[in-house]
Amino acid sequence: MFVSAHGLAHRFPGTDTLFEHLDFTIEPGHTVAICGPSGCGKSTLLSILAGWERPVEGTVERSGVDRIGWVFQNPYGVPERSALDHVVFPLLAKGERRRDAEPEAMAAMELFDLGYAAGRRFSDLSGGEAQRLMLARAVCSKPDLLLVDEPTAQLDTRTAHSVSHVLGNLAGQGMIVVVATHDPDTRDACERVIDLADYAPAGNQTSATPEREGTR
Repeated sequence: MFVSAHGLAHRFPGTDTLFEHLDFTIEPGHTVAICGPSGCGKSTLLSILAGWERPVEGTVERSGVDRIGWVFQNPYGVPERSALDHVVFPLLAKGERRRDAEPEAMAAMELFDLGYAAGRRFSDLSGGEAQRLMLARAVCSKPDLLLVDEPTAQLDTRTAHSVSHVLGNLAGQGMIVVVATHDPDTRDACERVIDLADYAPAGNQTSATPEREGTR
C-alpha cells in the first residue's frame, strides 16, 4: 500500500501556481506533515491526494488504498446526538453491535482526552472538543489513508501538544497519515515534512523559514 505523487503542480483559474515539480511516496507506518505559509496549497494538496481535486500537472497513484478518512479544519456533527454516538457510528456502519462497538469508541475518545464528554450533545462541545471528536471518529473508521487539515487550529497549547503526539503515533496502526499544518509542534511530531514553499515557482517564493522535506 502506498500513495505517490509524480510531478504534481496546481493552480486555480486566474491565480499563480501554488506548487510544482512535487514528487513523493508515502507508505504505511509514516506520518507526513504538509507545511508552508498560508495560501501555499496545503489543503489543496490533501484534496488532490484524496482524488477530490485534479492537479493541473502530474498524477497521484494510490495502491491498496480502499478507505480514505478526512478530518476537516471545521468540525461538523449532528447537534442533538452525543459525542459517543459520533465516534461509534463508523463501527456500527461496519456491522458491529453497539455493545461491542462502544468500548472501542471510548478507547478512541480517550486517545484525545475526551472520555469525560461521551454523553454530551455535539452542540454542547467547544470548538476544540469537537475537533478532537472528529479525530477520534476518524481513528474508529480505520482508513488506509488519513488526511487531517490543521488539527490544532482551535486547541490550546497543552491540548494541541497532546493531539500532535497522538497523530505522530497513528501511523503505527497501519495507516498512511498526512497532516496539513502550520503548527511547529505538530510538524515535529511527524516523521517526515514536506514544505510546499520549496515547490513554489521562483517568482512566488516567500520569506518563510524553510521546513524542508526530511526524516525526523
